[in-house]
Amino acid sequence: MVKTVAVVGAGASGLAAIKCCVDEGLEPTCFERSEDIGGLWRYKDNPEDGRASIYKSVIINTSKEMSCFSDFPIPDDFPNYMHNSKIMEYFRMYAQNFSLMKYIQFKTTVCSITKSLDFPTSGQWIVTIEKDGKQNKSVFDSILICSGHHTFPHLPLTSFPGIETFKGQYMHSRDYKGPEDFKNKRVLVIGIGNSGGDIAVELSRIAKQVFLSTRRGAWIVNRVSKNGYPLDILKSRFVYLLNKALPSSLTNYMAENAVNQRFNHDNYGLLPTHRFYSQHPTLNDELPNRIISGQVKIKCNVKEFRENDVVFEDGTEEKDIDMVIFATGYSFSFPCDESVLTVTENKVSLYKYVFPPRLEKNTLALIGLIQPLGAIMPISELQGRLATRVFKGLVRLPAAQTMIHDVAQKRQKMECRYVRSQRHTIQVDYVDYMDELASLLGVKPSLFQLFMTDPKLALKVLFGPCTPYQYRLMGPGKWSGARAAIMTQHDRIIKPTKTRALNKPSGDKSLLHFIQLCTMLILLVAFFPPLLKMLNIFSI
Repeated sequence: MVKTVAVVGAGASGLAAIKCCVDEGLEPTCFERSEDIGGLWRYKDNPEDGRASIYKSVIINTSKEMSCFSDFPIPDDFPNYMHNSKIMEYFRMYAQNFSLMKYIQFKTTVCSITKSLDFPTSGQWIVTIEKDGKQNKSVFDSILICSGHHTFPHLPLTSFPGIETFKGQYMHSRDYKGPEDFKNKRVLVIGIGNSGGDIAVELSRIAKQVFLSTRRGAWIVNRVSKNGYPLDILKSRFVYLLNKALPSSLTNYMAENAVNQRFNHDNYGLLPTHRFYSQHPTLNDELPNRIISGQVKIKCNVKEFRENDVVFEDGTEEKDIDMVIFATGYSFSFPCDESVLTVTENKVSLYKYVFPPRLEKNTLALIGLIQPLGAIMPISELQGRLATRVFKGLVRLPAAQTMIHDVAQKRQKMECRYVRSQRHTIQVDYVDYMDELASLLGVKPSLFQLFMTDPKLALKVLFGPCTPYQYRLMGPGKWSGARAAIMTQHDRIIKPTKTRALNKPSGDKSLLHFIQLCTMLILLVAFFPPLLKMLNIFSI
């Protein structure tokens, strides 16, 4: 008998989850409360209740080769950093290619998810949905919750004394759509995450003056990195393993030194007290330019609001503030009983950030509830691949106590590494987390096997960007096109930027590449023996 799966949400994670179900022979039914796919990435002029919302100019912070689904490369002519409209175009191509739309029920809200009476033996769930004003209940064998964590705005007004007397306007960044209404205004943006930085930069072109308030400061990094390549493709498996072998103080120093080469964070009022890897960095190519031109002024935390003015903790004041935008993040919740999922200050206990560890049957999974240092879409896909194999009984999770211990260990590590914040409760490092999931699933690429059978591919896997295709090379869900996708990924990165033909002859770089390879291997063997163990060079 085919098992039924309820998928909540048809955004990036929901689409991947539907396909994972189909690939495993499960029967998915996706409930989407809006009228279309896309979730967070589908722009609308007005925010919708219960759905993530973005501003019109949003561009993704991860490059296309690192962001794509693992068996469906983004077209080579798409830009490396895509506008939200291009992401939606890719989603529609993905849904059409794998015939996913037929599994989605639009304008359908999931009201509640509760255990069936015989859950300890059946593992089944009762899902209550509402459509056209009518409620219905259905029984499902498993649940995939893909509703994300950018839906419910976190607006901590009690932390800002005097806000009730402020005569200007204020809003959460979720309600910001564009700069038109801010022309010639004095605007304060509170929060220096990616949204806060982007909005401050955009408003600075049209507002009279923009002030950007930050409690702790932030490390600012560029999307465009060395030689004009996207930043995230430079972190290969080799670099990742190298960083793990080095002391954290040294890796933090190297990262801080690199970003300070672009602009000195101290001189720009942005220098935080925390180290580089202790908070999610802010991706923004233009903020330093707006600061140096005076269009954006960095301020410390707000002490209090007055009728028209704002007083900051350093004693300075800014008068006649017209508008305030709170880029203060989000809270998340789920349509489940608290006995199933309990959320406290954005903390929820999940094994591998996917599975509630205390359930009698592992028939519920959360997909995409992570804040990665890297791309989220391939992570959601790999979570979905793992969850569906667990639902089928092909992958067995550890005993409840083992999972609970793993959750506690991860939480402790996160609290030791990151500054205390509601933002840092679901952080993961891309390569580390992908490999962790892949090991459970049996799809982690074996470097030993690759070096024995396909050395050219092995070098790409080790020294090239850790693209999602690597997790389709072997094991369940192996894709025949994975090798070709890896070998041609550089061409897809370069194509959209080479829009002007050049007559410059290209020299033979094979000798240079050979010398570089030999140098890296010598360094690997001579100075970092622990890496050999991590790479499993001496064992299959």
